[in-house]
Amino acid sequence: MPSKNVSSVFQGKFEKPDNQQERLKMIGWIIGYVDGEGCFSVSLFRNKTTKFGWQVFPEFVVTQGEKSKKSLEILLKFFKCGKVFVNKRYDNHNENLYRYCVRSKKDLTEIIIPFFDKNRLKTAKKEDFKIFAKIVAMMNENEHSKLSGMKKIAKMIEKMNHRKSSRFLESSETKCRIR
Repeated sequence: MPSKNVSSVFQGKFEKPDNQQERLKMIGWIIGYVDGEGCFSVSLFRNKTTKFGWQVFPEFVVTQGEKSKKSLEILLKFFKCGKVFVNKRYDNHNENLYRYCVRSKKDLTEIIIPFFDKNRLKTAKKEDFKIFAKIVAMMNENEHSKLSGMKKIAKMIEKMNHRKSSRFLESSETKCRIR
């Protein structure tokens, strides 16, 4: 018979684990859930206000349909950071998508990365996490404010989540500055 807290997770309720065994079950649920539905991603966006015209944008995201929104709220309450956003759908789907997102470099550094360092993912997603954690650490050392650091980050991003070639590395402005 499932414990009260673990079964309440699947019913969309959240109760803070009150003992070590319940906490371990909650952590196991989170690891499995993120392995299946989560994403550690880093994007490079054009931003004319930055030194090289590009901005590094790391985020941890878990996406669900509206019917499973409560599971995202469990993550929000567990980690005590991030937000749940709605992505309204205007296509032939019947429900909106919801995203639990953590974008704050501070929250990623102090909460999300330490959690997944201690509680290892089991799927190929663990490799994306390792790259993600390295990039955030580089950002904390301001490596992204140097062209060499931006190039290194862009090359690392290409190895994550089946990405394509980096537009940053292909951009004419970057090529001109690299020479």
